[in-house]
Amino acid sequence: MKKIIPVLGLALILAISLIGHVSAITNGQPDGDNHPYVGLVVFDVLDENGNQVPSHRCSASLLTPTVVLTVGHCTDGTVEARIWFDEVVQGNPEYPYSGETSYDGTPYTYPGFCIGCGDGLPGFAAGDVGIVVLSEAVPESVVGEYATLPSEGLVDTLKNKTQLDLVGYGVQEQIVGQGPPIWAGLRNRLYTPSELVSGNFVHSDEFMKIALNPGGGSGGTCFGDSGGPDLLAGTDTVLAVNSYVTNSNCSGVGYSNRIDIPEVLAWINEFMQ
Repeated sequence: MKKIIPVLGLALILAISLIGHVSAITNGQPDGDNHPYVGLVVFDVLDENGNQVPSHRCSASLLTPTVVLTVGHCTDGTVEARIWFDEVVQGNPEYPYSGETSYDGTPYTYPGFCIGCGDGLPGFAAGDVGIVVLSEAVPESVVGEYATLPSEGLVDTLKNKTQLDLVGYGVQEQIVGQGPPIWAGLRNRLYTPSELVSGNFVHSDEFMKIALNPGGGSGGTCFGDSGGPDLLAGTDTVLAVNSYVTNSNCSGVGYSNRIDIPEVLAWINEFMQ
């Protein structure tokens, strides 16, 4: 997280530390078995003494029995990861450590990844894509279907307000008390509909802009939802992975790194051979 401190005034990364409050899909509902390939992933880093410790958690999508898609700011600087595909991870006594219900893997970060290297929004990030390669295959009895990659340039063909399905782990409420509002909640997989905000903007060739908390009771993404898929509504096609929001209320619009970019698709496919 040290890389993003100078630019927190511009944007807020959606990853969340394992220390503190947790949040994710806003105004969501339990996902059930609709998107079993979306999991909760915990990443380990090395502390100042060289010990491997859990650092932060994100959401991710299983593309094959051993390949998991997430974002680069979750994989960057980490040494190991583990993922759960249970709809309800809250209360699991093994979390956040490896156990019988999790699957361990090695994280990789897209070579073009950079946080805080651009001016303004969404120049805040670049190449925000990551992969985790699992050391053992997830059994079909656990996950019997997978997220699918889009065709090249698919996002460019979509109209404004194209319907999206957002899936991730976390909460759907903001707690207001005497101090500043905080996000808090459970580690459960939630779903909410949203929509695309299309049009040309800076780096629209790399990012997809999504509506957060649009009208009609639908919702959006928030902290802890990094790496979760923005799916073309009613399909398993991942158009983009959640990257960042622009305010602490997780309202307005959010930005997701497009997966339909030829170079990104080529890099992901290297792990799927």
